[in-house]
Amino acid sequence: MDIEKHKDGKKLEIKLTGRLNSKNAPKLKEVLENDLNDVEELTFDLSDLIYISSAGLRIILSAQKTMNKQGSMKVTNVQDIVMEVFESTGFVDILTFE
Repeated sequence: MDIEKHKDGKKLEIKLTGRLNSKNAPKLKEVLENDLNDVEELTFDLSDLIYISSAGLRIILSAQKTMNKQGSMKVTNVQDIVMEVFESTGFVDILTFE
């Protein structure tokens, strides 16, 4: 999985490419722990994410909990195969999708 970050003031966009699984989820967790301190708007661009595991879902949920306290979070450009995972796990009721 590749992680691209773009920070503009209090906005952070993270683009994920490839597969978000238990092997590389800690890498994303580390990025979020280091970069979310002063962020008020977090966007995940998942246009190039082709797989997400339960470990990846936990990281996304953790980011949502953090952003509930300090701002907002949205998930954009989700491929159908990944959206099926969000739907089957109930994450569509928790996250904001665009």
